[in-house]
Amino acid sequence: MNALLNILAGVSLETRDMPVLCIKICVVAIITVVLRGIFWFLDMMLIKPLFDPLRLVPGPEGAVMQTHLRQVLDPSLSPRTHVDWTTKFGKNFRIHGFGRHDYRLMSLDFRSMVHVLSSPSFEKPWQTRTLLSRLIGSGIFSMEGAEHKKQRRLIAPAFSAQSIKNMAPIFFRKAEEVCERWKKMVPSQSVKSEESVSDLASGSGSKIDVAPWMSRAAFDIVGLAGFNYDFHSVEDETEEVYSAYRKMFDIADKGINLRAILEFYFPIMRKLFVTDDIRVTNESLKTIARTGKKIVEERKAEYLAAQEHGMENKDVLTLLIKANLSTDPAKRLTDKELLDQCSTFLLAGSDSVSNGLCWSIFLLASHQDVQKRLRQEIRKMYTTTDGYHSDSSDDSGFQDNTPCHLHPAESSGWDQPCSCSKTRLDAIENLTYLDHVVREVLRFCPPIHSTIRVAVKDDKIPITHPVTLKNGQTLGEKGEESYINIRKGSYVHIPIEGFNYSEDVWGPDAQEFRPERWNDVLEWDPSKPGINNLMTFSYGPHSCLGHKWTISEIKIFLCTLLHSFEFHPVEGVSISKLNTIITRPYVKGEWSAGPQLPILVREAK
Repeated sequence: MNALLNILAGVSLETRDMPVLCIKICVVAIITVVLRGIFWFLDMMLIKPLFDPLRLVPGPEGAVMQTHLRQVLDPSLSPRTHVDWTTKFGKNFRIHGFGRHDYRLMSLDFRSMVHVLSSPSFEKPWQTRTLLSRLIGSGIFSMEGAEHKKQRRLIAPAFSAQSIKNMAPIFFRKAEEVCERWKKMVPSQSVKSEESVSDLASGSGSKIDVAPWMSRAAFDIVGLAGFNYDFHSVEDETEEVYSAYRKMFDIADKGINLRAILEFYFPIMRKLFVTDDIRVTNESLKTIARTGKKIVEERKAEYLAAQEHGMENKDVLTLLIKANLSTDPAKRLTDKELLDQCSTFLLAGSDSVSNGLCWSIFLLASHQDVQKRLRQEIRKMYTTTDGYHSDSSDDSGFQDNTPCHLHPAESSGWDQPCSCSKTRLDAIENLTYLDHVVREVLRFCPPIHSTIRVAVKDDKIPITHPVTLKNGQTLGEKGEESYINIRKGSYVHIPIEGFNYSEDVWGPDAQEFRPERWNDVLEWDPSKPGINNLMTFSYGPHSCLGHKWTISEIKIFLCTLLHSFEFHPVEGVSISKLNTIITRPYVKGEWSAGPQLPILVREAK
């Protein structure tokens, strides 16, 4: 400090040597920045860890800059990690983030998880929200606090049970469209020659990468059901908006490197040093925004015209437009907020559903006994000639009705639903084994592997299971009310997959795919996880509004596809999970090729 004062003392107001003055000011600024940097580094590495209450929580040790993030975030390692560390340290334990100084809490204690996901004391980290905002704008997934509550309240009616029934014709239409396209790709088994029969027996069929097909179908469904706009990406995977969306997320799926971390703290880098990835992302965002504005303008005109006749839809875009045009400032959305919500719904909504469909097909291909039993149940809904129809069985769930065939070119629009589609959906909802299979897929392969929260103020996290601290004290030893202290700025990791794999909840076979485990679960509300339930759709104010949409769409697609096709693994191809924004399927050894799920598809016998 004496050196700084001496420098400043030499700066006279009467000096006429401006260059010298500028140099002295720059030296002072540089020294100040360096000193602040040194203090920040020492505070982060040495001082704060000494007073962090998480230092006393048991957990794995490591070197000064060793991280445990790979063990808990890599799906190939995390299931074993969760078992090992909970066995050794308990349901709540401490891990290292970006080094030994970065204490973080990981919890598989249900009570602790519920508190963190429900309490206003915890929010998504600003880094996570920055990344989401960069991709999908300031929509519901990247908002917190009052703004998040406002957006959630506006959108919720679009995901009611009745709204999902109204959307059913679109789900069926796109499922049948994919089915028709695949029939042209899969050789028929109606051949009679001995050679052809031999080929079929030895595993002939068509190898189809189902990942892009499910992605394109889910994308089209969101466009139709959410905006009454068909992108036709099932027909043409080079469709402009879908291609922009796919390119952008392929870049995001590469993960976070050192440069990306620096960009969070110094956003100007994205403008000064434009890489190919940044350029492609920016171009994709422009394409999506341009089309979004066009759709919004068209729907606004339709909304105003409908209002004159006393009509009103409850699709997502209509609800957003209504808020956008509201005279009440508390309910109004700006044009930017409206477009950001559209992007959020389009991109995030379609990705989670398509991912669930991919893992459903993969797991059915890997478990032929489950696939066979499920196909038998589905075919009870069919007759040989007239499609979905009553089979006169007591448990078919069908009422006698006139068959309804929705072909790709014959859409009635979601706002003019066919009553037959509603009946078909009711019947599908009554298929017990299908319900168990879908539950088990979502348990076994949750689209979101884990989530993270940061404490925005000092807090106490309640615990159910005892925690023995490093000082010998045991919290909750005799069942008394107890807490883990956590300070402002600390991170808490919530392993969604870890809870879904918990042996305490699901038994010793928790890491096996077994739909029969749901036979004894009488009540299931995906938005309220608990014992014998799921964390897949999260919990609390940030739980997934679209869980009913997701489940219905997966069920309809499985019913449609399994009626016509058999799924088998491709010989020599090993599929692995990769946790990026969403846990996607990849071919081992071909990570650079992006998400893939090659499946051998054959005509169902």
